[in-house]
Amino acid sequence: MERDNDPSPNWLLLDRQLCFALYSSSLAMTKLYKPLLSELGLTYPQYLVMLVLWETETLTVSELGARLALDSGTLTPLLKRLETARLVTRTRDAADERRVLVSLTDSGRALRQRAEHIPEQMLCATQCPVEEIQALTQRLHALRSSLEQARTDSSLPD
Repeated sequence: MERDNDPSPNWLLLDRQLCFALYSSSLAMTKLYKPLLSELGLTYPQYLVMLVLWETETLTVSELGARLALDSGTLTPLLKRLETARLVTRTRDAADERRVLVSLTDSGRALRQRAEHIPEQMLCATQCPVEEIQALTQRLHALRSSLEQARTDSSLPD
């Protein structure tokens, strides 16, 4: 992809920055989630952990971290709080003591039913058709992949 070498100061306007559009949209979305999740006793990051575990009841901490793009230093306190709330358990893998398995408890599984209304409420708040949200989600996943690739691509200019 060719770079536009136009040094126009217009590129430095805040409203022209993709990063700010993503950041401010993420903040707005997280704020909208807050009251919905507080009814469940969850924070947004805890909700993300629960979403993954509702898909796959047991994962290693490493697998969970990879799925959520979180390092163990961030994930461990989240898991401790979820364990204290009796929504998950953490146990050493009998086959490999170095691995810690995270599993849903009965309470964690039951919480899924109470959370089922949340995606629909969030979709309504976007005021966008489902197809548009699905397309945007796919495009954002592709963007994230491109950005991750660019970070490791040695041919990029400094």
